[in-house]
Amino acid sequence: MADHRIIVAAALDGAGWHPAAWREPSSQPDRLYSPDYWLDRVREAEEGGLDFVTFEDNFALQSSDRRGPDTATDEVRGRLDARLIASRVAPVTDHIGLIPVVNTTLTEPFHVSKAIATLDFTSSGRAGVQARVASRAEEYSHIGRHDAPTVDSSSSGPAELSVTEVGAKFEQAAEEVDAIRRLWDSWEDDAEIRDVATDRFIDADKLHTIDFEASTFSIRGPSITPRSPQGQPVVAALAHAGTPYRFAARATDLVFVTPTADNAAEILSAVRTAEAEVRREGDELKVIADLVVLLDASDSNGTEVGGADPNSTGPDESAAVRLERLDSLGRPLAEATEARIVVGSASEVADVVEELAAAGYDGVRLRPGVLTDDLPLIANQLAPELRDRGLTRSTYPQDASLRELVGLPAAPPSRYAGETGQNSPAPASAL
Repeated sequence: MADHRIIVAAALDGAGWHPAAWREPSSQPDRLYSPDYWLDRVREAEEGGLDFVTFEDNFALQSSDRRGPDTATDEVRGRLDARLIASRVAPVTDHIGLIPVVNTTLTEPFHVSKAIATLDFTSSGRAGVQARVASRAEEYSHIGRHDAPTVDSSSSGPAELSVTEVGAKFEQAAEEVDAIRRLWDSWEDDAEIRDVATDRFIDADKLHTIDFEASTFSIRGPSITPRSPQGQPVVAALAHAGTPYRFAARATDLVFVTPTADNAAEILSAVRTAEAEVRREGDELKVIADLVVLLDASDSNGTEVGGADPNSTGPDESAAVRLERLDSLGRPLAEATEARIVVGSASEVADVVEELAAAGYDGVRLRPGVLTDDLPLIANQLAPELRDRGLTRSTYPQDASLRELVGLPAAPPSRYAGETGQNSPAPASAL
């Protein structure tokens, strides 16, 4: 058994991570673009005591082809804006962290900084952001101010960018996150005075320009949004190889990785090597293993476990049979995900989670195969199993921020506290 509490999160996307998930009787495909559908999902995760949820997003339609659009009509296509969905559920949830995916390549850092700071206010300190690098030509075609990347057609791997552009894109991403973080710090914690007697709402000396000069943009600052409850909302990224590992080590608090049963130690070692290469300072990067999960519908006693959503009928077959049936309807799950697929009882899935914790991983992010079936099973079966094994806490801490839930120091002070005048950024380490 692991000797420390692990992070447990859920990744929310469409009807689930199986391409045929929307065809399940429980899946409610007519509600996928309803904010209440997402509120139901987040409440299910919160009832299970999960630390946070992530909301997928992109500047291009989903595709079975990692290099461009497809012509498929038998899979979910289209999404709501992840930041707006997180903002919708923030005031009506109480404890769970909310991390929308944001395409930082094609979204101005100033806009990202104030959107996530606003989410931190509306959630009372439960906001984060998963930074995503744009890599497909169709994403760039929606934003006329950017040049599309060159696609390496000779490669059969998952990366869409040519080898020569990978480093440049992730260098840009690191600069963007650095600018976002500096904007979050551009107001000191006590910059708002709100003193009617002296006719001063703010202390101008505690608002700071950041005068950030990057390779593709510049920002003067300060932000227009005051310093949020966490000071620095949590920053995450998904990474699969050396350059993305170095980006995560340089710029983020959490990194999602996709270890298999055979290479978990190798991937963890590669992330730690990346930290050393970029000379990461401060807290060690939290490494979270992504798992696609399909759970059996009954617990170890054979008792059916229902979902939190009254509209969900729940599966009435084993996870293995369900996966086989879903795979027969179209593109198999194994062809649709880079993450390890874990199928079985709550106890069997907990065994995998415990093995990852023992190997040194800080937690897991679970991708439910069918959201309306597997997320309630995660909340009602797997989460209690993990608690019984001592891997997770029994309840949410009172008024805990997302930083605190994932084991980061609460509300670090602004880097500009006590300074006056302009604040130029320090040189960044190369990727």
